[in-house]
Amino acid sequence: MRRLGLQSLPMAFAVWLSAFPPAQAQTQAQSQVQDWPARPVRIIIPLGAGGGGDVFARLLAEELRKRLGQPFVVENRTGGALNIGMRACAESPPDGYTFCITSSEPIVYNQFLFKTLPFNPETDFEPITNLFFNPVAVVANAGLKIGTLDEMMALAKAKPGTLSYSTFSFPLVAFMDKMNKKHGVDIIHVPYRSGNEVVNGVVSGTTPIAILGLSNMLAQVRAGAIVGIALNANSRSPLFPDIPTLQEASGVVPPAPGLGSTTICWLSRAGRRPPCRHRRYTPPSARPDGPGRPHAPRTRPATHPPD
Repeated sequence: MRRLGLQSLPMAFAVWLSAFPPAQAQTQAQSQVQDWPARPVRIIIPLGAGGGGDVFARLLAEELRKRLGQPFVVENRTGGALNIGMRACAESPPDGYTFCITSSEPIVYNQFLFKTLPFNPETDFEPITNLFFNPVAVVANAGLKIGTLDEMMALAKAKPGTLSYSTFSFPLVAFMDKMNKKHGVDIIHVPYRSGNEVVNGVVSGTTPIAILGLSNMLAQVRAGAIVGIALNANSRSPLFPDIPTLQEASGVVPPAPGLGSTTICWLSRAGRRPPCRHRRYTPPSARPDGPGRPHAPRTRPATHPPD
């Protein structure tokens, strides 16, 4: 299999970018839509700098700047289980100049985990498209000398109260709670603001276990600093075929079976249909990474045409 580097990541959103012809190719007939953007555009991301979602957002912003001739400025608004960034997006003017790139957690799960939210996930946002899916894996610091979930639980029993883990996925927090209860252990959840911080915590041993998207840590897994234990997916990854799925490794179906990955989506503030929704859409058969072109193995592209 050809292994593609981070520079190939834009292929995952190439089909979406194809909706934006270069500025010089715009026609007078499309002037009302094509006038957008007339000033810099803001992209809010509720995740910290340096993680997979943040890197993706900045690559996307640069591609859009090249195509549309205006800056796309990425703002990291972290904290509050991603609610702070989503509130900033929900409170922005509905003028088509503020967008939000987020994982599915604050839109889907937070309404069931918090008594109140500072935004309404059903009415405050206009969906644009899904950008990519990021396969999630259970991993550990190589120094723990564990390679399976059973070994992880055995270590937690031998050293009670000393192991900790981090994840952004609330369904997987529920999964770990279930595993703790099943095995009578207390692996403690530690929240972080970005995938970069989580990876640093695993490598340093500060938080030696994590459940995180593969795009954040491929280099560390390949180098042997981080060990892959299980993949939250319906099938094994062709990149790491020796890593079993969570169900294979534990015999326990995760709280969200079939989820398999974090969905990264592109939203705008509700209230005005964003001009970019009216741009030309190129079908998958015409996309740059169509048949015969391999996708970056760390993510799966999501190509939903605009309505």
